[in-house]
Amino acid sequence: MFPGTGANSLIETYLLNTIVIFGCAILVMYFGHKLKVPGVVGFLITGMIIGPFGLGFIRDQEIVAILAQVGIIFLLFSIGMQFSFRTLFEMRKTVLLGGSLQVFLTIGVVYILAFMLGQPPATALFLGFLVCHSSTTVTLKVFQERGEVESPQGRTTIGISLFQDLMSIPMIILLPIIAGQEARITQSFLQLAISLGVLIVLILLIAVYVIPRVLDRITSTRSPELFLLSIVLICFVITWITSSIGLSLALGAFLAGLTLAESEYFHQAFASVLPLRDISTSFFFISIGMLLNLGFLVTTSALIFLLVAIVLVLKAFIAGGAALAIGRSIRTSTQTGLALCNIGEFAFILLVAGEGLGFLSVSGTQVFLAVAVITISLTPFAIALGPSIVESFCRLPLPDSVKRGCVPPQQNTLPPLRDHVVIVGYGLNGRNLSRAARASKIPYVIIDLNPDTVTKERAHGEPIFFGDATNATILEHAHLLEARVMVVVINDPLSTRAITRIARQINPGLFIITRTRFTSELEPLRKLGADEVIPEEFETSVEIFTRVLRKYLIPREQIDALVREMRSGAYQMFRDLSVRSASLQDLNLNIPDAEISTHLLAPESPFTGNSLAALNVRKNYGVSVLAIQRGDEVISNPGGEMVLEPGDRLIIIGKADEISRISRLLSGDETIREKEES
Repeated sequence: MFPGTGANSLIETYLLNTIVIFGCAILVMYFGHKLKVPGVVGFLITGMIIGPFGLGFIRDQEIVAILAQVGIIFLLFSIGMQFSFRTLFEMRKTVLLGGSLQVFLTIGVVYILAFMLGQPPATALFLGFLVCHSSTTVTLKVFQERGEVESPQGRTTIGISLFQDLMSIPMIILLPIIAGQEARITQSFLQLAISLGVLIVLILLIAVYVIPRVLDRITSTRSPELFLLSIVLICFVITWITSSIGLSLALGAFLAGLTLAESEYFHQAFASVLPLRDISTSFFFISIGMLLNLGFLVTTSALIFLLVAIVLVLKAFIAGGAALAIGRSIRTSTQTGLALCNIGEFAFILLVAGEGLGFLSVSGTQVFLAVAVITISLTPFAIALGPSIVESFCRLPLPDSVKRGCVPPQQNTLPPLRDHVVIVGYGLNGRNLSRAARASKIPYVIIDLNPDTVTKERAHGEPIFFGDATNATILEHAHLLEARVMVVVINDPLSTRAITRIARQINPGLFIITRTRFTSELEPLRKLGADEVIPEEFETSVEIFTRVLRKYLIPREQIDALVREMRSGAYQMFRDLSVRSASLQDLNLNIPDAEISTHLLAPESPFTGNSLAALNVRKNYGVSVLAIQRGDEVISNPGGEMVLEPGDRLIIIGKADEISRISRLLSGDETIREKEES
């Protein structure tokens, strides 16, 4: 026990130990943040420093062990809340097929290798259980920092990790049977099945009849403290029930989270528990770090680093192969493999659960801990190297089927296209853009990386095909050289940059529009060749304040003027950085603040039935009519004798405020408003 300063009571000793733990953790995490070391690694290092094999500040690990168990409960409780049958259904292919391939292949390969090296079958299988897990915590944190959580590699990694986390529950239950403590395997499984059946029925009753009624009353008080206590009580009660019938605490905590997963209070419950989870799981990782012997690490460094290399390569190939098997592209599969090449935190939970069952010797435990800590530490660097590794790999003379993700060849032949729009990504923005193009009779083609989406939408008649748009061959297949516009609306910022650069090289005259989540991406994308970059966070802010002002009955003209002013200031960098534009957009360079827009002439417009000469729009409204589209005919530079008809599309150039004014007249809004006022 840490030598006290006159403290005699057990509580004071525990308090002093906690102060030491938090103090060292804060110091290590601070410097780790500067060096971009993941938080999990920081906690492990803290345990190594203060533990019995380090400086020896904490010799009695009882308090850490107790808090670590609480950490396991909260960790699995939060995982259970994130996992639901609805989530499983939405990601069923990635979770069930990709996850099972990765988990069972890893277990099988590790089992064979360990058995060949002389390990007994039980130990070999236990090692497979340990190695198949990857760090969900670290990979999610890295993907969040890189803005790639919703990217193809982010979603694939999360799906496979979800299956790994779920499989840790039956693994924990199976450990006593594998260790031979349960001699009657059939009887053990029968008892386990009965216990699980009773437990599931009980939990369903609680979830359907108890929790909604209790939480309805609790939330009616509007007390966050009462709500948090109720959530923690639900977690502990279900965990205790599970433990009391002979099942593990981990399973109980997971099932407790699952009962809240479909609840309407899920989001608030998860947010409330998150700080408790983060604090308590820190003790778990610190307790693992305290088990690691630094002296042993130094003396066996050659063996440990050899095993680290084997684990990284083995897991990367298996996870990447699992992603390929479910139809992901070579790019997504490679990055998924690199993200999952580590040994994760659930392996530590299994290690603790298997402690005392005789699977590993003391030295074997030390070797595993060292390998796991090092692989977790290398994960951020492996993910960062992903794009460059993919680029190098894709430059190899590989068959197209491999480069497109090893999926069955599709009939992706497209009719000859010219002046069309190439849409990269078929999320919400891609769908809306395709609808607008279809309604406006603009030819378009879609490239998407989700084979399920491609198959479904092709059946509905969409001109969509499967492919990774960072591959020049895929862009050429979309007739990019003949395209007028390309719009990139995917959630992967690194892929967006690569696509922009490659597209600009293929077609220097292409007008490229990219969407980005953050304004910080604006300048890099413009330098790579994007003509327009639409930052979501700015446009969202414009939409929000526009709706707020409408609720306060601010005149529409005033709101429009404010929007124009804000956009003019925010997008000034677009003009400053612009080095190329397409067709009519070049006029903007010669006419300050000029805009070119198309307007539909409404039957109720005062312009309907009048000639351009009679209207004299240039003198009276300060704009010029460049062209008129009437049906399938386009009349360029129309003369003054041209009489406007309902349904005409007028292409107009002028300043923003002048275009806004004439737009109201062309649409008939001004006439309607005058009639209403009169």
